[in-house]
Amino acid sequence: MKSFKTIDEIEVAGKRVFLRGDLNVPMRAGVVTDRTRIEKLVPTIDELADKGARVIVASHFGRPKGKPVPEMSLKPVAQVLSEVMGGKRVRFLADCVGAAVEEAVAKMGDGDVALLENLRFHPGEEKNDPAFAEALAQLADVYVNDAFSAAHRAHASTEGIAHLLPAAAGRLMQAELDALSRALDNPGRPLAALVGGAKISTKLAVLGNLVEKVDMLVIGGAMANTFLFALGKKVGKSLYEPDMAQTARDIAAKAARVGCKVHLPEEVVVARELAPCVAYQTVSIDTVSDDMMILDMGPTSIADLKARLEDCKTLIWNGPLGAFEVPPFDAGTTAAARAAAALTREGRLLTVAGGGDTVAALKHANVMGAFSYVSTAGGAFLEWLEGRELPGVAALYGAAGRG
Repeated sequence: MKSFKTIDEIEVAGKRVFLRGDLNVPMRAGVVTDRTRIEKLVPTIDELADKGARVIVASHFGRPKGKPVPEMSLKPVAQVLSEVMGGKRVRFLADCVGAAVEEAVAKMGDGDVALLENLRFHPGEEKNDPAFAEALAQLADVYVNDAFSAAHRAHASTEGIAHLLPAAAGRLMQAELDALSRALDNPGRPLAALVGGAKISTKLAVLGNLVEKVDMLVIGGAMANTFLFALGKKVGKSLYEPDMAQTARDIAAKAARVGCKVHLPEEVVVARELAPCVAYQTVSIDTVSDDMMILDMGPTSIADLKARLEDCKTLIWNGPLGAFEVPPFDAGTTAAARAAAALTREGRLLTVAGGGDTVAALKHANVMGAFSYVSTAGGAFLEWLEGRELPGVAALYGAAGRG
């Protein structure tokens, strides 16, 4: 089994550590509006600093397209980072490479923390330019990657530099890779995947990979409507993709060949429009009228899903089961999330979830802290579900091999 080094295995005392984090945080008018990613990175910064490292934090922010854009500066993040670290001084450097940066880093003492300016202000970052990677490496003795959310990109700070310095995973990266490995590479079985969301077309590779890995695939949300349509069911005015019907049938056929059971809702909640307080009703999937939209799973389908989860050992979740943003069409997603959370608390189910809408749905159900692991990585999490190799992760595995 492939392995990677962690910060337990690299000596950092008195050394300059280039820490690649993800500080691409929501910001409005220069004010950080959500500190989640900062808070997740701080434990690794604190641990490195406590061990006597000179911590050089680096991140991208937005899409400045290889040139400085004042509104995309990481300077406002430095102050918030300091606050989250309990008031510890975080020095902000106005660039990420060059003589001035090298001079400032040379003056750092053990335990000091500095934040570099936006890596993407230089075109070499996204191009994974060897010269730019070398310039970043000049700043440090050790490389630590704690940005799984950027690991699907082969950029200079996520891939190139990892080949130039002793490299290790930070605590957030370590937790993510451990959780994902336990969920898909070596899972307890039965292994179930719950995949929802709007479109099959955006998750074709995910579904294709998962049917080969999991014992049970539960499809929900508008994606389920396309599968139902492909099976000859009437879906009325529901959101679905008629041009993906054959693809849905192909996925179902593949699942049957490899022994993966696919489950679709048999009872649904319908309404004439998606709006708060709208009149709605629960019907069999065989009796959806032409003027109705399928907006959630019905109580019988919810009960059936909860019963199936009782028999599972591992659950991977990506995407909501209905239009959870508009009550009462949040019932299916919330009930399933709380059932999975309860089984996790009892030690009966390993639960790994990820994706933007998924995180929002779990927050809505108030179970974020109850799942075994919730990834906020977005694109990287989806590419992992697709079975693709992530360049930033592959570089760490390679570094372990070189060690």
